[in-house]
Amino acid sequence: MEAISTWLNIDGNSVVLALQAAAEKLDVAPGEAVLGFESVRRIESGALQAMQEFADIADEKAVKVVLRGVNVEVYKVLKLVKLTRRFSFVS
Repeated sequence: MEAISTWLNIDGNSVVLALQAAAEKLDVAPGEAVLGFESVRRIESGALQAMQEFADIADEKAVKVVLRGVNVEVYKVLKLVKLTRRFSFVS
């Protein structure tokens, strides 16, 4: 069975809302979810919690999550809170 990829851009000004909307789309697009983080310049605690919840939902649905265009500062925060192992990263 071929994996299906879903591409979603995450708005840097409303990361939490964008992740919640993306989580709803995991039901209709199994396989792989690619989230564009190009416009996310920094990440706050609420967004980190939303990312954890998104990763949990993706795991339950067996969906691989790829984060595209994550800047170094955001990556460092994700690494610090041990979220990098939950996602794959591409430039």
